[in-house]
Amino acid sequence: MGKDLDIAFVGANRSRQLFRILVILVVGVILLAGLGALGYLFFGSPGQNTGSAVPRNDPSPTGGQAAHADQPPAVPPVVTPNRAPYIPQRGTGKFIRPPVTSAKVAGRGTVLRYMVEVEGGIRQQPQTFARTVDTILADPRGWTAGGRWAFKRVNSGPFDFVVRLAAPGTVDKLCAVYGLETKGQTNCSGGKQVVVNLRRWLLLTTYYRGQPDHYHALTINHEVGHRLGYNHMTCARKGALAPVMQQQIFGLKGCKINGWPYDRRGRFITGPAVQ
Repeated sequence: MGKDLDIAFVGANRSRQLFRILVILVVGVILLAGLGALGYLFFGSPGQNTGSAVPRNDPSPTGGQAAHADQPPAVPPVVTPNRAPYIPQRGTGKFIRPPVTSAKVAGRGTVLRYMVEVEGGIRQQPQTFARTVDTILADPRGWTAGGRWAFKRVNSGPFDFVVRLAAPGTVDKLCAVYGLETKGQTNCSGGKQVVVNLRRWLLLTTYYRGQPDHYHALTINHEVGHRLGYNHMTCARKGALAPVMQQQIFGLKGCKINGWPYDRRGRFITGPAVQ
């Protein structure tokens, strides 16, 4: 009888020990989970970047660019023309590529080959739009001014980017491929595509009233700038020229209108980075 009691006592003691171990393990798991949750709350998940975005100081057109669209806080202010231009919601969805008649290269840096295309059904002359793009990219105040890039328009073969003029609905569709929402209002740059919204191209913005050529320069230089790796900037100081990478259609923040990356003295026009 005494032996049986000893066995029972030992068994009960072991049960209590196992129970204590189990309780300790459960409490440990709960504590670890709690610490993990606090770590995620304050520091983010492993590899997560919680810092602010900084524009690249050494942008490259060879890949790795993020897609960009000017995200409107509201409908951008536009110029109301005396005679409303033809702006269909969608064109044919097919693009016309005007032929290149010159092998001229603009600039002295690394040559970037580009194409120009215009959507059918939007009543815009492809050759006219192509000449405008060529002129802007070749301007001495443009992206060639820094001596790093040169541009050459091509008909076919390998290319670095294509500039497309399209109806608002078509722009939305093209930009959505890159996860961008343009809402029929803005342009975008994603992959090898620089997509210009017909609405923006024709209606300009109130800040550029009466200056369509200057606004067109801003449009092309801004979107090509994204293709080259530049992020958005904002006004550096009141009265200064606005950086071409500033979202000027939503406000100048005290700066003066400007559609060029460089000034006439070859100085890059920059400003604080924004996300």
